[in-house]
Amino acid sequence: MDAETTVDAGPPAGPAAPAADLVVSQAPTIYDVARAAGVSIASVSRVLNGRRNPRPETRDRVLQAVAELGFVPDGAARALSVRLKEVAGVIIRLPWTSRDPEDLFADEEDSLQFPDMINRGIAEAAQRRGFDILVRSVDLDEHDPGGRTLALARKSDGIIVHDRVLDASQLEWLGRQIPVVTMAAEVTPLTANVRSDNAAGMRELARHLLHDHGYRTISYIGGHIDSPDSIARLDTLAAEVASAGATLLDRTQWQGDYTAGGGARVINRLLDEGTRMPRAIVCANDQTAIGVLYALDQHGVRVPEDVAITGFDDIPVARHLQTQLTTVRQRIRELGATAFEVLYSMINHETPANRDVVLPTTLIRRRSCGCDQAAAS
Repeated sequence: MDAETTVDAGPPAGPAAPAADLVVSQAPTIYDVARAAGVSIASVSRVLNGRRNPRPETRDRVLQAVAELGFVPDGAARALSVRLKEVAGVIIRLPWTSRDPEDLFADEEDSLQFPDMINRGIAEAAQRRGFDILVRSVDLDEHDPGGRTLALARKSDGIIVHDRVLDASQLEWLGRQIPVVTMAAEVTPLTANVRSDNAAGMRELARHLLHDHGYRTISYIGGHIDSPDSIARLDTLAAEVASAGATLLDRTQWQGDYTAGGGARVINRLLDEGTRMPRAIVCANDQTAIGVLYALDQHGVRVPEDVAITGFDDIPVARHLQTQLTTVRQRIRELGATAFEVLYSMINHETPANRDVVLPTTLIRRRSCGCDQAAAS
């Protein structure tokens, strides 16, 4: 599956940094001018070279920064900046979803999901820098550093990769061609990574279920089987369950795919087989939990009286369900914005201060885990 979408990020927003506040230890460069003016390097190039009729406000900011810094452009600086496209590529994995009209979740891929919210954060940050984003989707099993991934790289100044599209060796190979920022993957010497603190979020959730509520049997409905986020959450949950002397059910019967339809199918199959439900079901994300809640209700299983349900993400709908969802809140848009800012620094030949950026999470207690409704957040 392949879809490619160009998102026009619009004009750069926000005030420029005062040039006087920048410390330039050597002769000022085009990068210093871009930072002082609050625009991209390509925008500086357009002003200096008189190309593509730059916006008046952009021209004024660049010329003011040039004057204050005493910047004198040379041929090398101009040649470097002209090559920038002011485009960031974004690659996401999307599973084939059912369009069967009998499937309640057939149109799920059209709803606002976690990757879409991340991409909004990327687009907002790109807008501030005068960049557009080019989004391409690949199938779950498409792990190819060449082909269409390389084709997207040639259209972009840098690439942001969702989930596990490429393994570490493939990422390092791609990182030699173009700046690369991953989300939820492993850091390599040539790439950077932005992620949420999965371990801390799941640890707090697991201890709440095990110690605050005293649940002794727990299952985990995972996301994509090779997803680093899903694996990290499962590993932490398993460690906490073992430490508490409780029971974690065999994961092979509970494999999901990060979708509501996938969560519902797991529950429907197990209940149709006569499987007894655990006291708590921990879902890899909120979309999965929504499907689980629906399937349990269809079978007359009460939440949280019979089975407690939790998610991960805190997407907006989680607080508006009939049984409000206990979950772990991620800073979803901030993940996207941070990924772009790290990529932007790499495009500008700056070394990121931190190649593995970890954003904090927060446990949100609501009714689906058994907490009193009045305690809902």
